[in-house]
Amino acid sequence: MGVKSKAALAIVVLLLFLGSLWLQGGLDYHWDSCIKGYNQVNKLHHLSNNSEATALDGSVLIEVCPGQNFQVSRLLSQLLAGPTDPSDILLEPYLASWDELVKFMEALGPMVGLISAEIKSKTTIIRQLAGSPEDNSEAELNPEIFPMKAAPELKVSAHMPAYRSVRSMIHVELEKEMVDFQQQTDSGCRTLLRLHRALLWLKLFLEKLADVPVTGRLRSPSDLCREAYQKSLANHHTWFVRRAAELAFIAMPERTFFFRLVCVQDQEELSIRLTKVVQALDEVYNRTQIALEEHGMLDLP
Repeated sequence: MGVKSKAALAIVVLLLFLGSLWLQGGLDYHWDSCIKGYNQVNKLHHLSNNSEATALDGSVLIEVCPGQNFQVSRLLSQLLAGPTDPSDILLEPYLASWDELVKFMEALGPMVGLISAEIKSKTTIIRQLAGSPEDNSEAELNPEIFPMKAAPELKVSAHMPAYRSVRSMIHVELEKEMVDFQQQTDSGCRTLLRLHRALLWLKLFLEKLADVPVTGRLRSPSDLCREAYQKSLANHHTWFVRRAAELAFIAMPERTFFFRLVCVQDQEELSIRLTKVVQALDEVYNRTQIALEEHGMLDLP
């Protein structure tokens, strides 16, 4: 499909998406800035061993990719910081992971950027709830963790902040009867569920993008993203939203764009790097899934 055809299609899809809420049903275009300077600078920063270095503790470090807003190194760092015992996820790195995933989606074009705008609204809800004086009463909120409404006078428990983690949030909101199992609310739990469903879509997409088929040609990111959507978010969307989403995926950039975006040279390196991200996403997703399932929250309206 030519550039003009994709642009025309993008305008049509834009109109469709403006009439729907991506995340409610179940749930700036930086293409040029993302790859600006890549061809001139990337080779100078490209490390041996697939642009990765090993720290003293054995963990994998990935260099910052020059000239880009999205950084896979930051995403992986936040994902790895999320899991905590017992089988919980800290909300600070969880939301920070979404901040980086939003940059990833915005880099893919205006249509996916519309999806990222709705995700931003969901992370904002949780951050605002974390800054609510009604639910916090003892220790100062860290404004670096919850910047939306954080202020020195807003307090949280020194031992178990209400919105410190997924499980602490669930516990507090159930205790305060903030979660409605019959109708829509802006509770943190319902909002988390919408983010959780979107995370599955992105996880499946990156997993497919990392896959190297034994035989045959590599499939287009557009097809892979559509398949990931059909196995995840499509189950929670209306017919109208599903059609609009599938049209949006047609305008997705080609595979070589993802090489530049993730700062690698070829599919082999892309596979290695994305596999590490997918493994970290798996851990975050599975822990969140278990917490929501244990409290009967996988179908909140």
